[in-house]
Amino acid sequence: MKASKELSRITDLALRRRKQGLVAQLPPLTEILRGSLLERYVTCGNPACKCARGERHGPSWYLTVTLGPGRTTGGIVAADQVEQIRGWIENYHKLKEHLEKISEINRELLRRQSEKRRKHKGQR
Repeated sequence: MKASKELSRITDLALRRRKQGLVAQLPPLTEILRGSLLERYVTCGNPACKCARGERHGPSWYLTVTLGPGRTTGGIVAADQVEQIRGWIENYHKLKEHLEKISEINRELLRRQSEKRRKHKGQR
């Protein structure tokens, strides 16, 4: 694990400050969405339409949201909602990334605490 080796060289105080910095950078928790936004172009089936010549209709936007294992839902999104939804999905990925980094820091701090306890017991 590359991150663990890097973290092992940083002082406890610096790790705690890094953790607080990550917490401060978390996106607003009310603006998060786990999902996928798909851009779709469709054909209508009318042989006289431009889409029959290859110029499909669109784009239309479709949102897919995972509800749980094997369960998804979705629907068409209005064009004026696309940027907001993109931002929410981006916030979800940023939150997930920051949580993983915070977890790595906490694992390193716990490892150090365990190591100190072992050394302390050995000195008795």
